[in-house]
Amino acid sequence: MITCDKLLSRAQCHSLGAVLARMKGFQCLTPIDEAWQTLFRAVNMRKLKVIAVPLSSALNRVLAEDIVAQEDLPRFNKSAVDGYALRAQDSEEASQFKPKLFKITDGEVIRGHTKQIWTGNPLPEGANAVVMLEDTRRVENQIEVWATLRPFENVSKKGEDVAKGETAIKAGTRLKPHHLGLLNALGWAQVQVYAKPKVAIMATGNELVELGVKLQANQIFESNRTVLSALCSELGSEPLDFGIVKDDVEEISEKIRSALKEADVVITTGGTSTGASDFVPEAVNRIGKPGVVVHGIAMRPAMPTALAAVDGKPVLILSGNPVAAMIGFEVFARPLISRLLGLRREEPRPWINAKTTRKMAAVLGRKTFIRVRVVEREGELFAEPVSAKGSGLISTMTKANGYVVVPENCEGLGEGETVTVFLFDSIEAH
Repeated sequence: MITCDKLLSRAQCHSLGAVLARMKGFQCLTPIDEAWQTLFRAVNMRKLKVIAVPLSSALNRVLAEDIVAQEDLPRFNKSAVDGYALRAQDSEEASQFKPKLFKITDGEVIRGHTKQIWTGNPLPEGANAVVMLEDTRRVENQIEVWATLRPFENVSKKGEDVAKGETAIKAGTRLKPHHLGLLNALGWAQVQVYAKPKVAIMATGNELVELGVKLQANQIFESNRTVLSALCSELGSEPLDFGIVKDDVEEISEKIRSALKEADVVITTGGTSTGASDFVPEAVNRIGKPGVVVHGIAMRPAMPTALAAVDGKPVLILSGNPVAAMIGFEVFARPLISRLLGLRREEPRPWINAKTTRKMAAVLGRKTFIRVRVVEREGELFAEPVSAKGSGLISTMTKANGYVVVPENCEGLGEGETVTVFLFDSIEAH
């Protein structure tokens, strides 16, 4: 038997012991919800600083202040159509078969008079309704009205859109084009938003090389950083590329330590399973406390995912397999970044219900994420599972447009079963 005092130094024995421990595999898997709560308790989820941006740069930013209307919108009663302003009571019983005649005026609208008006024009004094042009006919200097109107019909009333003092948009809202339109209408030239979270992304592995490098035997182009950076940008965070790191504990530790100085979140891929060269969890534990708080999640794919915290900052250690890395990001990075962005609520993927086209196998005891291709046939939606022998086949994501989540207590889904599909791409029609 090899002992520390005879053939190996104490440091060498420690390293060998760590390798042997990793190669035993995961003895216990943590459910996703428990894993997320464990991480959340270990990190400091403070909101990021607030900055002012012009309205032209505010699309998809997260609002950091309540927008309270400083005046009514509309600011006055205005016409909602092209037509003639009049007193609604004067149109009583008017119809095509029994039109009523109105005199045209350029001033105040009094009994039996009307004034031409265009969409958006202020309602003239004395009028309380607008008849549409198509419900009238001009007869010399008079107008025939063919419709009976109610008070304020075809009128946008003062404050009807937003009343003065009303909260028009709440803090924590991601600003979409319609929000920008409302802000513009309310007179806001710039808004307070949360700064973008900075997410450091790095890949580990001796076999990985950058694009443009001539591949040698057993080498592959590293692609996870590209995908994860795009996912971060899609959410509204700022990805920071920390490149490729070799399978060396010291080098990995130093790279993560450097990333923590610049970023709010660190994401690594690779080096998190149970192989002899899977050093990332050990490297994180060398940097600071509490280190890795969860390693091994009850999910498929992405089971080797590890979650860590160093001095209050989250470190997500994702699988090196492309699909597993994407699913790990979806489950843990997406909600984490949403909270850092200051969103009032998480933004789940759009979802629809569809019928399965055949049986889908799952793993009992793990939450299973099955890639599917949703198609529409004759008005019905169907979910066709995308064949996958593992989580390293990135093409399965390009062939799919969504995923189905099978609970831990279910061994699979039957053919013709209605399931919820979370979409990450458009639906095809056949």
